[in-house]
Amino acid sequence: MNLHGTDVRQNALTLLRGGAKNADVARKLNVPVGTVGYWKHLDRAKRGECPGRHDPPCPRCHGRKLDETAYSYLLGLYLGDGHISHYSQHRVPNLMISCTESWPGLMDACETAMRTVFPDNRVCRVRRTGCSNVKVYSKHLHCLFPQHGPGRKHERPIVLEPWQRAIVDAHPWEFVRGLIHSDGCRITNWTTRLVAGERKRYEYPRYFFTSKSDDIRGLYTDTLDKLGVEWTHCTRDGNPYNISVAKKASIALLDARVGPKH
Repeated sequence: MNLHGTDVRQNALTLLRGGAKNADVARKLNVPVGTVGYWKHLDRAKRGECPGRHDPPCPRCHGRKLDETAYSYLLGLYLGDGHISHYSQHRVPNLMISCTESWPGLMDACETAMRTVFPDNRVCRVRRTGCSNVKVYSKHLHCLFPQHGPGRKHERPIVLEPWQRAIVDAHPWEFVRGLIHSDGCRITNWTTRLVAGERKRYEYPRYFFTSKSDDIRGLYTDTLDKLGVEWTHCTRDGNPYNISVAKKASIALLDARVGPKH
C-alpha cells in the first residue's frame, strides 16, 4: 500500500536527482527520512547507479589494525546505551548509541570513536525527540562486539573475550569513561552537619553508574579496583543497580580522566 502517493514520490525523486539531501526532502514533503532513502535506493538501482559492494577489512577477520584506545571507549558506550540491529531493507547491521541532545560533546566523542574504529564505514546521526542516535554500519559488528545477542543485556551473560580483556586492561580509563558516559553521571550530593551548634548544608560531588546487568557492573567495578578507585553499592528497591564513587581521592581520579558529561 502506497501511503504517500505517486505524485509525492515523484516529487521526492526529482528533488533527490537535483542534489537535495534526504533529510531536506523529507522535511519539505512531510515524509519519513527512511522512506525517502528507500525511494532513492530503488531509483538508483533502477537506473544502474548503485555503487559497488562495500567490503572494508575487519580487524578480527583480516587483521586490519584496530585503534584500541577508541575501541575501549566505544565498547563502554556499547555496553551502556548501545545495541546492534539489522533492518530487513539494509544489507548490513548497524551499531547505534543513543545520546541525549543535552550532551553534544558526548555525541561528538561517540562519533569520533566510531569513525576511528571503523574508518572505512558509514557513520551518521539520526535525530529523535530529545536525543540523537549515532550509528555505524558494518557487516563485521558481531566480530567486534561478540556480546551481541537476543534479548536485553541484563537477561544474558556479558563476558569479554580474551582479546577484549587485553584491550580493556591496556586502556582501562577509556573503558570506564565509555561506561560512565553511557550509563553514568557526575552529580552534586548534599547533606547537613552540625557545626558549632548550627546545622549547615554540606555539598560534595559523586559519580554514579547504573546497570541492571550484574556482569556489566562487575566489569565496571573490576576496572575501578585496578585503577585504585574506591566504590560502594547503592541499592534501588533492594537491588544493587547503582555503583557510587564518593571518596575525595577517587573523585579526583575520575574528574581527571572522565569528568562530567557535556
